[in-house]
Amino acid sequence: MTVVGLPESAAADDPGPPPGLVVVGRYDELPGYAVHRARGADSWLFTWTVGGRGSLSQGRTETGAGAGDLVVLAPGAPHRYGVERGAAHWEFWWAHCGARPSWSAWLGPHGRGDGMYVVPADPAGDSPHARVEAAFHRMLADARRPRTGTLPGATSPDDRVAVAVAHGTTARELALCALEEVVLLTAGTVRRGRTGTDVDPRVRRAQELIAADPGAPHTVRSLAGEVSLSPSRFAHLFAQQLGRSPMRALREARLQHAARLLESTDLSVERVAAASGFASPFHFNRVFRDRYGTPPGTYRAVGSMVGA
Repeated sequence: MTVVGLPESAAADDPGPPPGLVVVGRYDELPGYAVHRARGADSWLFTWTVGGRGSLSQGRTETGAGAGDLVVLAPGAPHRYGVERGAAHWEFWWAHCGARPSWSAWLGPHGRGDGMYVVPADPAGDSPHARVEAAFHRMLADARRPRTGTLPGATSPDDRVAVAVAHGTTARELALCALEEVVLLTAGTVRRGRTGTDVDPRVRRAQELIAADPGAPHTVRSLAGEVSLSPSRFAHLFAQQLGRSPMRALREARLQHAARLLESTDLSVERVAAASGFASPFHFNRVFRDRYGTPPGTYRAVGSMVGA
């Protein structure tokens, strides 16, 4: 389905596509194009700029976007995006969907606040632009995949204004796999400079301890003790190296662990909360909804329906 002349502004109460859908498109818009959702969206929004310039805001956080920049907006916060003032156009791919929990580890270091993640193009020119572009074309083709019959061909590079909704489990999963490749290619390229010897081994060790058992009663003091640093020195070094505090990293790891438990076990929400290190089920419900745009019970139910 190719769409021309779509409305240039969402209604103030338009929540966007629900998180259970995968919707992907490519636009090349002129000055004046803008979308404003005063209540935010119910799903994640991924944008990757092909050419021109875009401007995006989420809550109180704003950013511009040029060729090769990936900007991701989490659900729930008011957002606006459109052609940047003074730019001749903005050509970009976009996708609305529910984010896979595993993507958090890749996007987390690029958080700007208020649920915005900005992965800039590699300034050295090493960004795999062609592979990312091909992954989006494949995502669009997979979203158009019929339930039965012959598979659609690859989209044309000239298919510049198009949108598709993935119908059926196979189409959705293939489209999400293509988007996962986009996340890995962009975030992975930027992250290379922050791995290996560039990250202090004591910070790496703390990351390993958190990843090995996110539900353990870790504190800044206990993690600092494991790597032979004072709590203040450890907290400063961790934030300096990774761009977020140890407790923020721990909460993100716990939420990812909880999401995996909800997806793969029949544990009650209360037991998932406890196993993931959350002492209060009420606190767990609130932070999980803030992170994934839906409460834990609904997250599990939507995942079950998608997998059916």
